[in-house]
Amino acid sequence: MTAPAQARVVAALGTAQTLAWASSYYLPAMLAAPIARDLGVAVPTVFAAFSVALLVSALLGPLAGRAIDRWGGRPVLTTTSLVFALGLGALGLSNNIVGLFAAWAVLGVGMASGLYEAAFAALVRLYGRDSRNAITGITLIAGFASTVGWPLSSLLDAQVGWRDACFAWAALHLVLGLPLNASLPRVATHRPDAPWPSPPIDAAEPATPFAPASAAAILAVVFAITWFISTAMAAHLPRLLQLGGASLAAAVAIGALVGPAQVGGRLLEFGLLRRLHPLLSARLAALMHPIGAAVLALFGAPAAAAFAVLHGAGNGILTIAKGTLPLVLFGPQGYGERQGLLMLPARIAQALAPWVFGVCLDRWGVGALGLSGTLGLVAFGALMLLPKQGDTPRRA
Repeated sequence: MTAPAQARVVAALGTAQTLAWASSYYLPAMLAAPIARDLGVAVPTVFAAFSVALLVSALLGPLAGRAIDRWGGRPVLTTTSLVFALGLGALGLSNNIVGLFAAWAVLGVGMASGLYEAAFAALVRLYGRDSRNAITGITLIAGFASTVGWPLSSLLDAQVGWRDACFAWAALHLVLGLPLNASLPRVATHRPDAPWPSPPIDAAEPATPFAPASAAAILAVVFAITWFISTAMAAHLPRLLQLGGASLAAAVAIGALVGPAQVGGRLLEFGLLRRLHPLLSARLAALMHPIGAAVLALFGAPAAAAFAVLHGAGNGILTIAKGTLPLVLFGPQGYGERQGLLMLPARIAQALAPWVFGVCLDRWGVGALGLSGTLGLVAFGALMLLPKQGDTPRRA
């Protein structure tokens, strides 16, 4: 595929991913409180429904990846746009706790087949080993999901209420997300037992790098930790910053820095760090949240912006690593299903993160950063156990 054609794919998929993330993963941070007030439930109950969506996403992720491995991203992601619209419409219509949980379960189906893992698998299905730049490209665009999602959800809630906010997001999936996903190139159906088509590679670079089974376990642990931290911050960052001494307006404004910081980290990965092995980029990124947490804990509200930038930049680079590290270590064969399996523990950690970190905030206040910072250091240590591709034996 030519460079302009690939750029069009990246632009379309990146925009669709921005919409998908803003209207699902980043939705509860702004709408949980008004939903809870209207339905007469506690705010943690809304986050529990969100956790159900993440659990559904974890269980269905391998199936979605397998479908993309076989049929490509276009049919799966196009269908997912309809699922997101259905789930958001159901959420806007919910009048009780049963409707709330049912709507989030539907959104969980969309999250299983419509967020980054599915997008990465779609790109690998199109470009094989040459997917690193495309993966970086869509994350550069979708890195603005929180920057777009949080203010827009808050504005819609203030102007028309949370129900119409959900309906507006659903309409965007139909009029924007659906055509964008439908514009992706078609690919031939791939039988699971057929050889994987990939671009020509240097004869000195074997087709499939050898990676021990322990590497998969280590990656699963790292992904689980980093997604726990990312989800905890996405759900609770404004509240965390308020507990650190920032006003509500300042907390929302500072929280909006996470998106541009993610993009900045991805630009760094696309520029300087692209010359390095993805594992080295991941190690650097894993340290950024613990450093930011230490700065915020020590200096309080004046350091809130620095924390948001460090967390966002590290999270941005790690998002790319979640797509590129499995590709480098294991190759493109069965990439989608493998991503689903590697991310299953991460999705479960995601499901627990809003509740666990919320409880920690209730008990420890800004001291809850001790938990996320320590976990970030554990992820860094785990990444140090993984050798670079060139340090391990490889087989064709």
